[in-house]
Amino acid sequence: MAKKIISDLNVNGKKVLVRVDFNVPLENGKITDDNRIVEALPTIKYVIENNGKAILLSHLGRVKEEKDKAGLTLAPVAARLAELLNKEVKFVPATTGALVEEAINNMQPGDIVMLENTRYEDVDGKKESKNNPELGKYWASLGDVFVNDAFGTAHRAHASNAGIAANIAETAAGFLLEKEIKFIGGAVDNPVRPFVAILGGSKVSDKIEVIESLLEKADKVLIGGGMMFTFLKAQGYNVGKSKCELDKVELATELLKKANGKIVLPVDTVAAKDFSNDAEFRTTSVADIADDEMGLDIGEQTLVEFNNVLKDAKTVVWNGPMGVFEMSNFAQGTIGVCEALANLKEATTIIGGGDSAAAVIQFGYASKMSHISTGGGASLEYLEGKTLPGVAIVDEL
Repeated sequence: MAKKIISDLNVNGKKVLVRVDFNVPLENGKITDDNRIVEALPTIKYVIENNGKAILLSHLGRVKEEKDKAGLTLAPVAARLAELLNKEVKFVPATTGALVEEAINNMQPGDIVMLENTRYEDVDGKKESKNNPELGKYWASLGDVFVNDAFGTAHRAHASNAGIAANIAETAAGFLLEKEIKFIGGAVDNPVRPFVAILGGSKVSDKIEVIESLLEKADKVLIGGGMMFTFLKAQGYNVGKSKCELDKVELATELLKKANGKIVLPVDTVAAKDFSNDAEFRTTSVADIADDEMGLDIGEQTLVEFNNVLKDAKTVVWNGPMGVFEMSNFAQGTIGVCEALANLKEATTIIGGGDSAAAVIQFGYASKMSHISTGGGASLEYLEGKTLPGVAIVDEL
């Protein structure tokens, strides 16, 4: 069923509650990556350009105790949003109460109000994260309609998404959430084939369900990153000091059998004796890893093999880096996959959030991809085929 999108709403003169994902990285109160703010601009602009009143809610980090609040205020985010829009954003240093209500009551069409970090409410009994019914009802009372544009929290039922939606007349997806539904949901439900999945990261245990799901849906699953060594161990290779989940070797063996040739594993690795960018390193066959070595990236021949699979792909989903890309000596595998996807002319390329999204952006390939997800955990669960609460709450057309 098609979901209702913000453009299906009449926002003229209405108070529009918008759940955005402004969970941005901060260092000493300064935003180090504003991508999530930029991605939310189309939805916010739609509200204010159509004479709506935009009331923004977002979480930031984890607020467990009172002392956590000072370092996790959304004030710097409101200031950056105002710069990007070249328009005043009234920041309210509260999540509930008279300050909030007064600011909203004084709004004119086209105004923007941003409330304080919704997780400030978690200090007193995790009201936000546990979807406290009274809190959701209160926030819903502040608006006329609700727009969910926060895919990063769509896999969680919180007061600021599911709680509001349960207590308001109309709920729609923002333009960013619409993109996530279109690209990731489309890849899961009806991919153009050949459909190739690329999985990396350090642990098989983090991605068991997504591997099982993709084995049913993808034509090939390419595996790199630290998790590759658990699979190589299952094949009887010596992996030296490489990252390996010994308690998951049996599971890896079962997945390889179930895959029936769909899983493509690396044939070589960039190995070093120490986990350091300064360590001496060499590229070696996966059959020749020494006892005192650890694999920290996929090798050149593996990239050739991966490229051979990818060259005919029409849909590609990538989640997880191929190596320790934060270290330049072990970033070539991840960069190589970026290049391979960038060179696909007629494929839909979807980057599934988290470290793979960070790598694509860091290495300058963002504009070459069809879609970069803003949600790490949410994109993984969506790829697993799970129903996400933040998507389920959106009204059907």
